[in-house]
Amino acid sequence: MTAVAKLEVRAVSKAFDGKPVLVDVNLAVAEHDVVCLIGSSGSGKSTLLKCIDLLVPIDTGEIILDGRVITARGVDADAVRHGIGIVFQAFNLFPHLTVLDNITLSPRRVHRMERADAEQRARSLLYRFGLVDKEADYPDRLSGGQQQRVAIVRALASQPALMLLDEITSALDPELVAEVLNVVRQLKDDGMTMVIATHEMGFAREVADRVCFLDGGRILEHGPPAEIFTNPQQERTQRFLQRIIEAGRL
Repeated sequence: MTAVAKLEVRAVSKAFDGKPVLVDVNLAVAEHDVVCLIGSSGSGKSTLLKCIDLLVPIDTGEIILDGRVITARGVDADAVRHGIGIVFQAFNLFPHLTVLDNITLSPRRVHRMERADAEQRARSLLYRFGLVDKEADYPDRLSGGQQQRVAIVRALASQPALMLLDEITSALDPELVAEVLNVVRQLKDDGMTMVIATHEMGFAREVADRVCFLDGGRILEHGPPAEIFTNPQQERTQRFLQRIIEAGRL
């Protein structure tokens, strides 16, 4: 029985100032699956995630979420984003708000959740991800790993059905990477549908159901991690992974 796609990207292209950034991208993500996007910087990974979240308008093609074309004319982008959580490599926490207020801002302002309910859910998430004693702290009192975990909790607080993670460990010191990746492992165990752009090849091999290699805005190769990392078919994929191996990152 074929898994029903939670998310579909069909023939999507995007250019900035005439320069192609995404070229005829096709991607299907089944519910509860984790898809990792790999490739060199500038290959289109981040732009693809931003297009899925409707932060960047596509030029051609369509994006479908839960059977609905979310890139159609007249679609309320803010309403679509209610079901999508996105986390960037920059934590983007509000420096003048406490951790608790950062997390509850969207549920209260956007989803009209009562403060008590929003705070209860926030505290539950903070407890789960080892941050229960940080709710009254401001972001500048936290380590980079703690800030990124708070950013993930903030995205989860709105109860999204799809999570998009964009190089969420790139701004962290190496010793802080593991604590953030452990959060993603827990989300996978929960069955969260995720699309992850990452340079952490070992992590992608561990958690992904499928890996997509992007180059020049195209998905050149995709498949199970065991196939992509041990027997890539495209010469460009082979050269990319060889550099990763030589750098000791796989």
